[in-house]
Amino acid sequence: MMLTNLTNRTDDGSVVVMTLNLYEAKTQLSSLVDQAAAGEEIIIAKNGKPMAKLVPFKEKVKRKPGRLKGKIWMSKDFDAPMTNEELAAFEGSANDAELF
Repeated sequence: MMLTNLTNRTDDGSVVVMTLNLYEAKTQLSSLVDQAAAGEEIIIAKNGKPMAKLVPFKEKVKRKPGRLKGKIWMSKDFDAPMTNEELAAFEGSANDAELF
């Protein structure tokens, strides 16, 4: 059974999606890996059912501690107890159900 479905890259830069059956993928694995590394997505199917996706590998970006220092602030009383009015507004009440 031959299953090949190609979607060409469009002018807007959308990803090319290629669907191949398992046998085709095995015989072309090296070139499929090169295509995936170039940004294409390849779907590998078995008996016509998609089973795996070959996509470009993306390195994880390492987090840099303190990157947002000075951009985020908290009020000194952020953890102060809420007033009864604030608590009621936060928790809602049976009357709130009528609003929805």
